[in-house]
Amino acid sequence: MKRILSALLSFVSLAGAETTAVPENCYLFSYFTGRGEDGLRLAWSADGLKWTALRDGASFLTPEVGGKLMRDPCVAQGPDGTFHMVWTDSWTGDTIGYSSSKDLIDWTEQKSLHVMKDFPGTKNCWAPELAYDPEKKHFVIFWASTVPDAFPETWFDGKNDNNHRMYACTTNDFVTFSKTKLWFDPGFNTIDSTLLPRDGNIVMFFKDETKHPEPMKNLRIATASDVAGPWTLRDEPVNAPGSWVEGPSALAVDGSVILYFDVYRKHHYA
Repeated sequence: MKRILSALLSFVSLAGAETTAVPENCYLFSYFTGRGEDGLRLAWSADGLKWTALRDGASFLTPEVGGKLMRDPCVAQGPDGTFHMVWTDSWTGDTIGYSSSKDLIDWTEQKSLHVMKDFPGTKNCWAPELAYDPEKKHFVIFWASTVPDAFPETWFDGKNDNNHRMYACTTNDFVTFSKTKLWFDPGFNTIDSTLLPRDGNIVMFFKDETKHPEPMKNLRIATASDVAGPWTLRDEPVNAPGSWVEGPSALAVDGSVILYFDVYRKHHYA
């Protein structure tokens, strides 16, 4: 699952990070390559369509916690200008990675956050993202996890498959966190949720990870008036069943929405 998230750079200077001048206002891609061992990579764009890798594609931060992976890095900027990042730090377990930066170059000591500690036996915590809620003045962190014995109606063999749902917690300081709760359950195996504020509502793009009896492996949409939900699932999928796509990321540019996603069997983004 390659995840590329977009954020707007408002004032940060990346002097020395790129030979080509980066505009004061531009869009930022955070991404990883390979299996995620090499860490955070960044790219910028002025229009959301043409992207240029910073540092010629070299890593900005290498993973040090969990399984020493940095997959699915998501960067979000807080009201004080600080950039906060979460990522998948291991294939298995109950943790996600966290670090912060004022300039996207120098990062704080990495931490593994045990976000699923209250759910014994959790198999994984994949593709975490975070979004700032200006009304409640806190960040919402959300991710996909498989919890044994949960949602038996959509288990295939009960042992060797994953059966994800989306969980979430909140924080205003990344030191203390609310109790993790089930955040989104559309009634089927679900991963890779990402959010986009749109026309006064919140739009969620996510992957239907259903594999059996027929693979869905496509993107779906849900909407809500609040990041906390409740969510309303739209009937029509973004892609046809069996598309084998994942890792959506959405960006609003000049009144239109650009949706990016990973066509992972063909090894490219669309």
